[in-house]
Amino acid sequence: MEVKIESSWKEKLRGEFEQAYFTDLTTFVKKEYQEGAVYPQPKNIFRAFDLCPFDKVKVVILGQDPYHGKGQANGLAFAVDEKEVAPPSLKNIFKEIQSDLGQPLVHTDGDLSRWAKQGVLLLNATLTVRARTAGSHQERGWELFTDAAIRALSEERTGLVFMLWGNYAKAKGAHIDRSKHLVLEAPHPSPFSAASGFFGCKHFSKANEYLIAHNETPIDWL
Repeated sequence: MEVKIESSWKEKLRGEFEQAYFTDLTTFVKKEYQEGAVYPQPKNIFRAFDLCPFDKVKVVILGQDPYHGKGQANGLAFAVDEKEVAPPSLKNIFKEIQSDLGQPLVHTDGDLSRWAKQGVLLLNATLTVRARTAGSHQERGWELFTDAAIRALSEERTGLVFMLWGNYAKAKGAHIDRSKHLVLEAPHPSPFSAASGFFGCKHFSKANEYLIAHNETPIDWL
């Protein structure tokens, strides 16, 4: 099966493409796109990988589902295109960055490709979703695929930062090797939980301190 994904990730995940679950997943996703509105656009399904090659990853931020509103999902967890209004969770992420770093944002739009190109893998557990139906593509195989990506990073790389926000992300990242990587956990940045510990978590400064200590260039979060 020919999958269009960045070459280094294609090599690392080659075994997944040959699995029966991935064949079934591909059949399901193609049918969904044919029958109605599905997000993101097909060309952006693997965008998180395409913008952040395997050996360039420094930080992993785990999300759950793509946004299911029209024009929002763009293949990067928590991000939206520049022209779109930032959703509530992303607004809270921006608030925490400003509070944590003590500086105003230089970029206030939701297009986080500027982070991805610096080595931030913005990875949703599920890479597609039916319009207006949250969770509609869960338990179809995407979770196995993204688990494989996390496992490859955990096993084959060292000195990465994993940001796990909310119980879902914490569970998905439970098997990350914490002797080799920094795992930062906090409540989800949604309006329902941000005040219970996401605000004040200081993950962005902690990530940069860790990267600097491991002779890596820090991320420009602003």
